[in-house]
Amino acid sequence: MIAWLFIPAAYLIGSISCAIIVCRLMALPDPREQGSGNPGATNVMRFGGKKAAIITLLGDLVKGLLPVYAAKLLNIPVELLAATGLAAFIGHLYPVFFRFEGGKGVATSIGVLLGFSWLLGFAFIGTWLAVYKLGKISSLSALVASVLSPIYAWFIVGDVTLVGASLVMMVLLVWRHKSNIQKLLAGDES
Repeated sequence: MIAWLFIPAAYLIGSISCAIIVCRLMALPDPREQGSGNPGATNVMRFGGKKAAIITLLGDLVKGLLPVYAAKLLNIPVELLAATGLAAFIGHLYPVFFRFEGGKGVATSIGVLLGFSWLLGFAFIGTWLAVYKLGKISSLSALVASVLSPIYAWFIVGDVTLVGASLVMMVLLVWRHKSNIQKLLAGDES
């Protein structure tokens, strides 16, 4: 019974917008009204600098990792573990505390994947870093790493439920990056 509480708790944790909170605490403008308008670490970096962006990134990562890792420690069934991860991720995309206007989900998905398997999370991070080193485009790095994450999940964790959760996150993350994809195809992405 208590295992089912992880899903709504994960959604509420995911709904905490680290970008908005960090910007308020550091007396920076609301990230939804600056730059790309996305409440995420990349946008915070544009106008708030590295420190604010790193704090935002770590906060978003932890809110994906924490509920999944806690659920894993309690040995809840894998279906509920996957649902917990998805709930945290969806909370980030559509936060109840911020009019359901959330970020694109990259850092939170990394946290969820780290919760599923440290190696899986580090595979995503390694791919992101490799693509960024080559192209210097954050959105492209996130898209490539995300598209590869279900494949990594298949080979690293091998559980079809967690592979499915990785696939759902990938589809939602690509959907949230549709404007970035359009810019990439047009050659306008910064």
